[in-house]
Amino acid sequence: MSTNVVLVTGAGGFLASLVAQALLEDPQTPNIRLIITDVVEPRNPTKASDTADILTVKADLTKPGETDSLFHTRFGIPDTVYCMHGIMSRGSEDNFDFGLKVNVDSVRELLQATRKYGSQLKHPIKFIFTSSCAVYGGPQPHIITPETVATPEGAYGLGKLTSELFINEFSRRGYVDGRVLRLPTIAIRSGAPTGASSSFMSGIVREPLKGLPATCPVGTDLSSPELDLPVWFSSPETVTHNLIYAKHISSSAFPKHTRVVCAPGFTATIREEIEALRQVGGEEALRLIKFEDDPPTKRLVDSWPQRFDNTYALSLGFKADKGGILPIVEKFKKDVEAGRA
Repeated sequence: MSTNVVLVTGAGGFLASLVAQALLEDPQTPNIRLIITDVVEPRNPTKASDTADILTVKADLTKPGETDSLFHTRFGIPDTVYCMHGIMSRGSEDNFDFGLKVNVDSVRELLQATRKYGSQLKHPIKFIFTSSCAVYGGPQPHIITPETVATPEGAYGLGKLTSELFINEFSRRGYVDGRVLRLPTIAIRSGAPTGASSSFMSGIVREPLKGLPATCPVGTDLSSPELDLPVWFSSPETVTHNLIYAKHISSSAFPKHTRVVCAPGFTATIREEIEALRQVGGEEALRLIKFEDDPPTKRLVDSWPQRFDNTYALSLGFKADKGGILPIVEKFKKDVEAGRA
């Protein structure tokens, strides 16, 4: 009986944990043996079946030898790698050297290991990388297309773009079978706030719907014009679906020069997100938001693109959310009430 061995790095994080769970439930990945790793040993996915083969590994991929060890587990060499570890946007900006060490150096080492051990298989290992719209900056067209040049204005975007270039070149040479998804801002994330500059975009909905205070670092009050800032969003469910789908696309579907896809999303302003909170949670939820204007966060978020052309991604079979931000906020409230968030 054939098996699918899949490695997921950064598996203690919100999105990677969703991907791990989705892989276990994916009918196109039967007989899966799942290796999940992070700097703190990740938990088994909460819905994992008793028969699933899951290996949790504590590993610091910035340390020599720890990357190689992931290819020497009892499950053997992975045929798919989800590279999802990293230091988030604000963390990368505040600690530049450590951000490079994690977001560039450790990704390159993982790529080299994937290349090395993939040569022992009959085909290159699939290497799926979560990139970001933070690769863009500077003057931008009104709508980003696949031809738009990426010029990041932050250390996080620099790291992501650098890793994208490595993955494209390794794929061109046949060392790996790369797939890169530039993800929109994901909302609404459950769990604790992260070091991402976009973290507040989940927090200003998540915390009030739980009856907790939240801080918005953009603007000074509900009437601030800064709240009209457009943001490129996608829901956790759609992003997870698209990351699983990326595993199943034929390599022949990509052009020869790039494996990069801007994952589908939609545009909503921060004000529209807050209005969706009002509709779902009422004025009481709105009163839990306090404003503490933070210029570094605003500068980073303001440099990110706000609208993308979804045509190419949709032509490959990726999907987009429908209905804008309101259905996402409504679903999150139901998840809170059901104890799922």
